[in-house]
Amino acid sequence: MEPFWRSKPLEAMSEAEWESLCDGCGRCCLHKLRHEETGELFFTEVACRLLDRARARCRDYAHRHQRVPDCLRLTPALVREADWLPPTCAYRLLAEGRDLPWWHPLRSGRAETVREAGVSVIGRTVAERDAGALEDHIADWPGQVPRAARPLPRRRRISR
Repeated sequence: MEPFWRSKPLEAMSEAEWESLCDGCGRCCLHKLRHEETGELFFTEVACRLLDRARARCRDYAHRHQRVPDCLRLTPALVREADWLPPTCAYRLLAEGRDLPWWHPLRSGRAETVREAGVSVIGRTVAERDAGALEDHIADWPGQVPRAARPLPRRRRISR
Protein backbone atom coordinates (compact mmCIF):
# COMPACT_ATOMS: atom_id res chain seq x y z
CA MET A 1 0.00 0.00 0.00
CA GLU A 2 1.29 3.43 -0.96
CA PRO A 3 1.93 5.95 1.82
CA PHE A 4 -0.62 8.76 1.97
CA TRP A 5 1.74 11.40 0.56
CA ARG A 6 2.12 9.36 -2.63
CA SER A 7 -1.54 8.38 -2.97
CA LYS A 8 -3.36 11.61 -2.06
CA PRO A 9 -3.23 15.09 -3.51
CA LEU A 10 -2.43 17.80 -0.99
CA GLU A 11 -6.07 18.95 -0.99
CA ALA A 12 -7.33 15.50 0.07
CA MET A 13 -5.08 15.11 3.10
CA SER A 14 -6.49 15.15 6.59
CA GLU A 15 -5.26 17.79 9.00
CA ALA A 16 -3.07 15.21 10.75
CA GLU A 17 -1.57 14.06 7.44
CA TRP A 18 -0.96 17.66 6.37
CA GLU A 19 0.74 18.54 9.65
CA SER A 20 2.91 15.40 9.52
CA LEU A 21 4.43 16.62 6.26
CA CYS A 22 6.33 19.29 8.17
CA ASP A 23 9.78 17.86 8.86
CA GLY A 24 10.46 20.36 11.65
CA CYS A 25 13.54 21.87 10.02
CA GLY A 26 12.58 25.46 10.90
CA ARG A 27 13.74 26.94 7.59
CA CYS A 28 10.36 28.46 6.81
CA CYS A 29 10.59 30.28 10.17
CA LEU A 30 13.60 32.29 9.01
CA HIS A 31 13.05 35.84 7.80
CA LYS A 32 13.28 36.45 4.10
CA LEU A 33 13.76 39.64 2.12
CA ARG A 34 12.57 40.49 -1.36
CA HIS A 35 14.31 43.13 -3.47
CA GLU A 36 11.77 45.86 -4.21
CA GLU A 37 12.85 46.42 -7.79
CA THR A 38 13.89 42.97 -9.01
CA GLY A 39 11.67 40.76 -6.85
CA GLU A 40 14.70 38.61 -6.02
CA LEU A 41 14.30 36.56 -2.85
CA PHE A 42 16.97 36.52 -0.15
CA PHE A 43 17.01 34.11 2.78
CA THR A 44 18.42 35.21 6.12
CA GLU A 45 19.68 33.34 9.16
CA VAL A 46 17.39 35.37 11.44
CA ALA A 47 14.77 33.26 13.23
CA CYS A 48 11.21 34.28 13.98
CA ARG A 49 10.84 35.31 17.61
CA LEU A 50 8.63 32.28 18.29
CA LEU A 51 11.13 29.75 16.97
CA ASP A 52 12.82 27.71 19.67
CA ARG A 53 16.25 27.83 18.06
CA ALA A 54 17.55 24.86 20.07
CA ARG A 55 14.71 22.58 18.93
CA ALA A 56 13.65 24.15 15.60
CA ARG A 57 10.03 24.22 16.80
CA CYS A 58 7.53 27.01 17.24
CA ARG A 59 7.09 27.96 20.89
CA ASP A 60 3.39 28.71 20.40
CA TYR A 61 2.30 26.89 17.25
CA ALA A 62 -1.42 27.00 18.10
CA HIS A 63 -1.41 30.81 18.44
CA ARG A 64 1.41 31.73 16.05
CA HIS A 65 -0.85 33.67 13.67
CA GLN A 66 -2.15 35.88 16.47
CA ARG A 67 1.30 36.49 17.93
CA VAL A 68 3.11 36.93 14.60
CA PRO A 69 0.61 38.46 12.15
CA ASP A 70 2.81 37.86 9.09
CA CYS A 71 3.15 34.14 9.85
CA LEU A 72 1.36 32.41 7.00
CA ARG A 73 -0.89 29.39 7.25
CA LEU A 74 0.20 26.98 4.54
CA THR A 75 -2.50 25.72 2.24
CA PRO A 76 -2.16 23.64 -0.94
CA ALA A 77 -2.82 26.78 -3.03
CA LEU A 78 -0.23 28.85 -1.16
CA VAL A 79 2.34 26.07 -1.35
CA ARG A 80 1.99 25.96 -5.13
CA GLU A 81 2.63 29.72 -5.39
CA ALA A 82 5.22 30.30 -2.65
CA ASP A 83 8.76 30.71 -3.94
CA TRP A 84 10.00 31.33 -0.42
CA LEU A 85 9.60 27.78 0.85
CA PRO A 86 13.00 26.13 1.09
CA PRO A 87 13.88 23.57 -1.60
CA THR A 88 13.84 20.84 1.06
CA CYS A 89 10.26 21.57 2.17
CA ALA A 90 7.97 18.53 1.91
CA TYR A 91 4.98 20.68 0.98
CA ARG A 92 6.94 22.21 -1.89
CA LEU A 93 8.36 18.86 -3.02
CA LEU A 94 4.95 17.19 -3.13
CA ALA A 95 3.36 20.19 -4.88
CA GLU A 96 6.09 19.85 -7.52
CA GLY A 97 5.27 16.15 -7.97
CA ARG A 98 8.39 14.89 -6.19
CA ASP A 99 8.68 12.41 -3.32
CA LEU A 100 9.77 12.98 0.25
CA PRO A 101 13.54 12.70 0.72
CA TRP A 102 15.19 9.82 2.57
CA TRP A 103 15.77 11.93 5.69
CA HIS A 104 12.15 13.06 6.13
CA PRO A 105 10.75 11.58 9.39
CA LEU A 106 7.84 9.97 7.52
CA ARG A 107 10.38 8.01 5.46
CA SER A 108 13.17 7.48 7.99
CA GLY A 109 10.96 6.91 11.03
CA ARG A 110 13.23 9.22 13.03
CA ALA A 111 12.99 12.97 13.63
CA GLU A 112 16.79 13.12 14.07
CA THR A 113 17.50 12.47 10.39
CA VAL A 114 16.48 16.06 9.57
CA ARG A 115 19.41 17.30 11.62
CA GLU A 116 21.74 14.51 10.53
CA ALA A 117 21.13 15.47 6.89
CA GLY A 118 22.02 19.11 7.64
CA VAL A 119 18.53 20.41 6.90
CA SER A 120 17.63 21.67 10.39
CA VAL A 121 18.28 25.26 11.45
CA ILE A 122 19.49 24.14 14.89
CA GLY A 123 22.74 25.92 15.73
CA ARG A 124 22.66 28.04 12.57
CA THR A 125 20.38 30.98 13.38
CA VAL A 126 20.45 34.43 14.94
CA ALA A 127 17.73 35.51 17.34
CA GLU A 128 15.39 38.18 15.97
CA ARG A 129 15.94 40.42 19.00
CA ASP A 130 19.74 40.29 18.54
CA ALA A 131 19.91 40.58 14.77
CA GLY A 132 19.59 44.25 13.97
CA ALA A 133 19.17 44.86 10.23
CA LEU A 134 18.03 41.76 8.35
CA GLU A 135 20.18 42.83 5.40
CA ASP A 136 23.24 42.07 7.55
CA HIS A 137 22.20 38.44 7.86
CA ILE A 138 21.56 37.28 4.30
CA ALA A 139 22.55 33.63 3.96
CA ASP A 140 22.58 31.18 1.08
CA TRP A 141 22.19 27.95 3.05
CA PRO A 142 18.45 28.19 3.81
CA GLY A 143 17.75 28.18 0.07
CA GLN A 144 20.02 25.25 -0.70
CA VAL A 145 19.82 21.49 -0.35
CA PRO A 146 22.67 20.36 1.90
CA ARG A 147 25.04 17.81 0.38
CA ALA A 148 24.16 15.26 3.07
CA ALA A 149 20.44 15.66 2.29
CA ARG A 150 20.74 14.87 -1.39
CA PRO A 151 19.31 11.60 -2.64
CA LEU A 152 21.17 8.52 -1.59
CA PRO A 153 23.01 6.87 -4.46
CA ARG A 154 21.21 3.91 -5.93
CA ARG A 155 22.81 0.65 -5.05
CA ARG A 156 23.71 -1.46 -8.00
CA ARG A 157 23.19 -5.13 -7.82
CA ILE A 158 26.30 -7.06 -8.60
CA SER A 159 25.68 -10.43 -10.12
CA ARG A 160 28.17 -13.19 -9.63
